[in-house]
Amino acid sequence: MIKWLNNIFTNPLFSLKGNSISLGWILQVLGLLILVTLFARFTKKFLKNRILLTFKISDSNREVISTFIAFSIASIGYIIAIQTMGINLTSLAVIIGGLGVGIGFGFQDLTRNLISGVTLLAEGKLKVGNLIQFQEKLGYIREISIRCTVVKTIEGSELIIPNTELTNSTVINWNYDNCQGRIEIKIGIAYGSDLLLVTDVLLKSASLIKEVLHNPPPKVIFLGFGDNALDFALWIWVNKINLTPFIKSSLLYVIEHNLRKNNIKIPFPQRDIWLQNVDSFEDIQNIPKQVLTPHESLKELLFKFNLFHDFDDLQLIRLIEMSSQRYLYPEEILIKQGEYGDFFALILEGEIEAILETNITKNSLFFFTQGQYFGELPLLLNTPYPTTMKATKLTRLFLINGENFHNLIKEYPFLAEQIIQELSDRQNIIQLCQKQLQEMGLLQQEEIKNPLLWLRKYFKQIFTCET
Repeated sequence: MIKWLNNIFTNPLFSLKGNSISLGWILQVLGLLILVTLFARFTKKFLKNRILLTFKISDSNREVISTFIAFSIASIGYIIAIQTMGINLTSLAVIIGGLGVGIGFGFQDLTRNLISGVTLLAEGKLKVGNLIQFQEKLGYIREISIRCTVVKTIEGSELIIPNTELTNSTVINWNYDNCQGRIEIKIGIAYGSDLLLVTDVLLKSASLIKEVLHNPPPKVIFLGFGDNALDFALWIWVNKINLTPFIKSSLLYVIEHNLRKNNIKIPFPQRDIWLQNVDSFEDIQNIPKQVLTPHESLKELLFKFNLFHDFDDLQLIRLIEMSSQRYLYPEEILIKQGEYGDFFALILEGEIEAILETNITKNSLFFFTQGQYFGELPLLLNTPYPTTMKATKLTRLFLINGENFHNLIKEYPFLAEQIIQELSDRQNIIQLCQKQLQEMGLLQQEEIKNPLLWLRKYFKQIFTCET
């Protein structure tokens, strides 16, 4: 059996310029070529992420240098590997020349991509990290290789683009000079509206969005007379064009609110409908109407919290944009004792039980119900949860993450005092957090005697920290 296998790998299959070519010889050549390829790839990553990084070379230049060095190593390695196996490259010249025409036609696309890749890397007009727009896709260049370019889109997917398409098509590079850009919002207004008021409302709405630049200022463009509306466009300029979906969403909320507040109508297409066999609809009229219990809106639920009694519609919209919602089933645990939580939780519906766990027992300390909130102390003090938080029934939570919670306190400082006053009535919660801070050595004796003092201290840190 061993002899038979040895014959398979060693018996010559054919001869090439006096060299006997066997199956074992072919496998050795393939193995060497694979080793050279892996070594070249490892060298590229090591140079790009380690060696060149220590010289503080930009991402794009590191990509260029590492790619050319890896390509050179691979080319030289392939030549050495072939010659090591006893093949004289000059003897292959005739064969390669004969196959050149066929190979050229078969690999012309690959060749074009290779040349385009070298062009992109050499010119440096598209660099790793640039924000580009290609065929209505917006994303960041993650990698420029010899054959293709990888773009991480705003949606999160990866777009693999052959280099020839980048060199032969129009590409918008938002980072070529800076990342500023213009956003256009088109809107239709009902005929008969006061155009001066419309212009004022649109410009005022743009001024309420902090991401909108004042220079160049927003502009309102009257596009023309549409079939059903007067067509307008609002032009705004922003520093980060990649945030277009979020900025546009916030601005549309504000525009709708201000148009409604000023009794400016947004028309809709109108159609005439002709009905035949009207008598057939009499049975529908006799169907008894079901009486449904209306559900409370999110606005009504948020007004149950003392924190938001004075919020207007725009402030509520801003609050909703900062948040997320989560449903918990009965007995489902939101967070366990000792874990760190990055959220401020408001209970829209349901009930949350706080359980103190020890090595021996589990004690139910208190309950949070509709209109109450928790999580502000672990966020402010950066401490783990002193209790396990578990739903006792189907519960709907309104969650604000740590970063947005700090932004909310900065935008509306009066919320800080309301939270402090609410906490002053929850002595059991304060005592648990004080105990944790004492164990961590972060609480002074004076602050232990006056809990409101250290609460105001941590809120003050939010207001004084740099944005």
